[in-house]
Amino acid sequence: MTTTTLSAAFPGGVGLTRLKVYEWETADGVCGGSPHMHTASTEAYFVLAGTGRVETIRSSGYESYDLAPNDLLWFSPGTIHRLVNDGDLEILAIMQNGGLPEAGDAVLTFDSDVVADPVRYARAASLTGGSPSDSLQDAARFRRDAALAGYQRLKEAAIAGEGEYLAKFHQDAVRLIQWRVPEWKSLWEETVAPESQRTADWLKELAQGQASHFANATVARSEANSPGTIFGMCGTLQKWDKGHAL
Repeated sequence: MTTTTLSAAFPGGVGLTRLKVYEWETADGVCGGSPHMHTASTEAYFVLAGTGRVETIRSSGYESYDLAPNDLLWFSPGTIHRLVNDGDLEILAIMQNGGLPEAGDAVLTFDSDVVADPVRYARAASLTGGSPSDSLQDAARFRRDAALAGYQRLKEAAIAGEGEYLAKFHQDAVRLIQWRVPEWKSLWEETVAPESQRTADWLKELAQGQASHFANATVARSEANSPGTIFGMCGTLQKWDKGHAL
């Protein structure tokens, strides 16, 4: 048996994360994660267990969607989303462009003066930028609460029909991540784009009655990146990415 590292474990270059949503109570009396949005990737939530909801804010306004086992909900870039945990909510998050979110594609909904300042934003978003005495759990909870404070202002404005507040957040978010785009483009070209080209090559062969790619058929296994607890934006995480051929 030979073992080789695959360029991407999942077709299309997607990323998978198993997410146990935080049970920490928030200022508005519910439990859940850190509100945020993605700037270049669509995300999907498949509910494995428990109940809850996703609150969203986009140009059309504020909405809330209930979540129960086997529900599947996805949202495209520019959709601010907040996970609320009504009880034992566990989700499989499926992320387009696996690798971009880890490279800064997600923008947390901190207060507008923080999002407008790259240095302050980086400090607020980091789990290691606080007091040395803080545990990672404390830091994750503090970050969640800071994102929620800014989110509540966005939510109130959306409900009131004041779209300019969301428009400003969008503008600030773009300025915040703009310098990262060349890095993202290179990452996308190395990981995601080849997946599309590979399919195009397969279709061309099949249309010609050929199938040389069948000779390279592969079975692969992926292990979770870390066996321990990872504190993410919305809960504790287990992530998978690269796999090994069997």
